Amino acid sequence: METAAQWLADYDERLARAAADAKAANESLRQMSATVTSPRGEITVQVGPSGAMEDIRLTPAARAMEAEKLAQLILTTSQEAQRKVGAQVVEIMTEYVGEGPALDFVRANMPPAAGVEPGARSGGDEDDDFFDGPVVIV
Repeated sequence: METAAQWLADYDERLARAAADAKAANESLRQMSATVTSPRGEITVQVGPSGAMEDIRLTPAARAMEAEKLAQLILTTSQEAQRKVGAQVVEIMTEYVGEGPALDFVRANMPPAAGVEPGARSGGDEDDDFFDGPVVIV
C-alpha cells in the first residue's frame, strides 16, 4: 500500500511536470506565426499566435486593384494565415494535452477555414437540404 509521503511525492512530481509542460507550451505558442502570400503575390499577410494580423505588405500590383477586390483578397489571405496558425496551435496543444475536452475547447475556438462558415455542413445529400428549408410557392 502506498504511504501518504509517497503519494505526496508522486503528486508533487506530477505538478512539477505539468508546470514544465505548460511553460514549454506557452513558449512554443508565443513564437508561432503564419505568413501567407496571395496566389498572384499582390499581398503578404503575417498573423501571430492569436490570429491577429501583425504585418501586411502590398505590392504595386495590389495598389492597382479595385478597392473591393483588394479588400476581399486581404480578407481571404488573412483567413488562410489564421487557419495555418490555428493548425499550429492545435498541433502544439495536442502534444501537451492530448485528445480530450481541453483539446476540443482549443479546436472550438480556432478561426474557421477561409470561406467556411462555423457549423456549415460539408458535403452530404443535396435532397436533404430541401426538407431542411422547403421552397414555398405562394
